[in-house]
Amino acid sequence: MHPRFRLLLTPRQPLTANLRFRQHNTVGRTLLSSIGLKREFSASAKFNSKSSKPPPQIHMATTKTGQPLDRGTLDILLRRRLFYTPSFEIYGGVSGLYDYGPPGCALQANIVDTWRKHFVLEEDMMEVDCTMLTPHEVLKTSGHVDKFADWMCKDSKTGEIFRADHLVEEVLEARLKGDKQARGIKEEEDKEDEDDKKKKKKKVKEIKAIKLDDAVRLEYEETLAKIDNYDGKELGELIVKHNITNPATGGALEPPVSFNLMFSTSIGPSANLPGYLRPETAQGQFLTFSKLLEFNNAKMPFASASIGKSFRNEISPKSGLLRVREFLMAEIEHFVDPQKKSHPRFAEVKDIELRLLDKDVQLSGKTILTTKKIGDAVKEGIVDNETLGYFLARIFLFLTELGVDPEKLRFRQHMANEMAHYATDCWDAELLTSYGWVECVGCADRSAYDLTVHTKKTGQPLIVRENLENPVVWEEWDVDVDKKWMGPRFRKDAKKVEETIEAISQADREILAAKQAAGEKVMITVEGLGEVELEKVEIVKRQKQQYIREYTPNVIEPSFGIGRIFYSLIEHIYYTRPEDATRGVLAFPPKIAPTKVLIVPLSGNAEFVPWIEKITRTMRKAGIANRVDDSSASIGKRYARNDELGTPFGVTVDFQTVKDGTITLRERDGMKQIRASIEDIVAVVKAQVEGNGEPWEKIVEKFGEFTGQDLE
Repeated sequence: MHPRFRLLLTPRQPLTANLRFRQHNTVGRTLLSSIGLKREFSASAKFNSKSSKPPPQIHMATTKTGQPLDRGTLDILLRRRLFYTPSFEIYGGVSGLYDYGPPGCALQANIVDTWRKHFVLEEDMMEVDCTMLTPHEVLKTSGHVDKFADWMCKDSKTGEIFRADHLVEEVLEARLKGDKQARGIKEEEDKEDEDDKKKKKKKVKEIKAIKLDDAVRLEYEETLAKIDNYDGKELGELIVKHNITNPATGGALEPPVSFNLMFSTSIGPSANLPGYLRPETAQGQFLTFSKLLEFNNAKMPFASASIGKSFRNEISPKSGLLRVREFLMAEIEHFVDPQKKSHPRFAEVKDIELRLLDKDVQLSGKTILTTKKIGDAVKEGIVDNETLGYFLARIFLFLTELGVDPEKLRFRQHMANEMAHYATDCWDAELLTSYGWVECVGCADRSAYDLTVHTKKTGQPLIVRENLENPVVWEEWDVDVDKKWMGPRFRKDAKKVEETIEAISQADREILAAKQAAGEKVMITVEGLGEVELEKVEIVKRQKQQYIREYTPNVIEPSFGIGRIFYSLIEHIYYTRPEDATRGVLAFPPKIAPTKVLIVPLSGNAEFVPWIEKITRTMRKAGIANRVDDSSASIGKRYARNDELGTPFGVTVDFQTVKDGTITLRERDGMKQIRASIEDIVAVVKAQVEGNGEPWEKIVEKFGEFTGQDLE
């Protein structure tokens, strides 16, 4: 776990806090593929093939109905309706920490419930819940202690700390904007939410209209295209080269230093056991592999799954819910035989079409998407294997089931310099939002790395032992040394000599056998002893048989940032009424909506009370979340308030209900109503919530459209 979903070798600025650690050619995990996508690049800008991704492109964020999306307006709606709110706000708040209110909790729970049904139940996975506290030694072995870091620089006079790549990015962007102003090029102002504005005050306060040389402008653009690919030394060189200082004071900055993103702690009162709050859920799954294999009756392949909180001590969290310090992750570790990466259910998904941005297109400096059946993508070698391709298709089905717009969903392949040295292939499911393309799911073939490093550290074999129906038969050279001779001959060095003999390759053993057969001495080189003659040794070729195969499984890992999906989904389903732009609507699918039904009495008449109680009781027994709004506002205003909460259906209790027991049911998006008995209405809603209901047009046709309330 990984979330911009980046992973390996030297810390590569993990831009967000929502997916798991991946190690990139620098480190971290790329969870956000496009911070600053609104940046423009000149047509002459060249793309360096060493860059981590092609130059960002400009995209207009739109609502569900194609209107321009005003992020500020949407953010106000979400906070006002308590989907989320800054934590500890009355104390001034802490950046990167948010609380979810009732609708936010319900929405998150519904996303997680859908994930469980879609993956854990459908794929027969084994769910585990591992501790969030992780000992230092575990994360040292996994690489997080040494590699999971960002680069920060400090103003030595003021003590102000900046994330180095972000500072370089913002300063160069400001200079490019100033260049446009100096050239008389108008640029549309980006609307920023309140948090972004507050953070901007700490950095670039104003844009100075200064014309740049063409070569300098081009250099800035190329630097920005590769900003996520620089290590600490390179960022320091950029800061010096471009004379980047503290934007507020002009003070000089110290060279960037590595800042580990994990929250450290001590386990127990003695403080002798250092640990961390986990940065991902995956390590617990890797460490319980052997027990899970046994639980699964030693059958391969199998998958484990885990949903839980992870933590990342971001230097400068921003972008609302997209980069936070505490976040919910859902991760799958699918353990598979490295020699058998086909999938038994691949035929079920092979014809699903995905919008792909493969690494070759990115290397050419383009972002052109190719729509291709996943079966063809695997056949053509674009996606490495069937199991990886199967999960990409299943991720697509999951996201679209939530309500994600498939036209705003792409799968971007990691380029060679983004992937771990051990990884075979890696793809990110990215959603287009007002922040640009945001990685919400990472899906990687991590080979056998994690199980191998933990096995090496602990000595506990995290392997599979497979009984073979037909034994494997082969011949190999054995070097048999008379140990009664070797012990007295080499004394304390006997172990070293024995290890050297065991390390002799088959090719070299064959050469030694030929020399021995020719009457020559058998000589080997032992470290610290030089050349040593093996006087009493026999080198023979023997036939071997193997009845049990041992191997370390490979891991296919889909990793989901629930918070990122949560926010991106809201942008995809939000729109405003054509007749009133101030009336916002969250068009959640019924199964995902926080509340399924709003119940509104026509007035405060006491005769309506028992009917309301009956309806709420009946719906709750049917498992349908509902709420009553018996305020004095008009029915239209009450419906509008709940459109903002994404409630898909509204029930009205009126005087006709008192007469014949029927109620009306309003559908949120089309606003058409039907009238029927409580039982029929509950059945209609239940089918819609469970995802197997008829289209609303068919329901209206069946029951007839209701056009007026009985007011007396």
